[in-house]
Amino acid sequence: MLKYIIHDMTAALRYLPYGLIAGLFAVAVLWLINRGRQKRGKATLPLPAVSCLVMYVAIMLAITYFSRESGTRNGIDLELFSTWGINKRNNAYVVENVLLFIPYGFVLAWADPRQRNFFRNVLTGAMTSLAIECMQLVTGRGYFQIDDILTNIAGTVLGYICYMLIYGIRSLWRRGRNIIRK
Repeated sequence: MLKYIIHDMTAALRYLPYGLIAGLFAVAVLWLINRGRQKRGKATLPLPAVSCLVMYVAIMLAITYFSRESGTRNGIDLELFSTWGINKRNNAYVVENVLLFIPYGFVLAWADPRQRNFFRNVLTGAMTSLAIECMQLVTGRGYFQIDDILTNIAGTVLGYICYMLIYGIRSLWRRGRNIIRK
């Protein structure tokens, strides 16, 4: 199973240029927006975080949607856990679906303070996954599988937890530095 995961993740690196282009475009647009906001005395948007979010969404869409031929896959699978246990390849798909959404849950919380609420973050991950599955179904670029939605939600939760752990450690470290300075 691990060899499939490594192979598929290595193959997904070919979509990195699309993400980088989208990220650079986001930097340019956000820079202009922030410049205007500064002139009006408004708070600026977090350029690195929002650019990373745009970059990751572009990569995620390239992997899950644009890399597939329209009409090549049709079907709906609403049976829970129907993918797991069939063979090593299908088990790898399950793990890859979780891995795909870990960065998404993380970067959502980093880019948008409103996404630091657990339920809002997970709901956004679930709605994104549902949108991808519906787009795949309508265009025939993938199967609509309830397992995919559940594993994507699990990945979003793990990404959110990673963000909150790092944010918590950073906050403790900053607090400790402030106490030492006093």
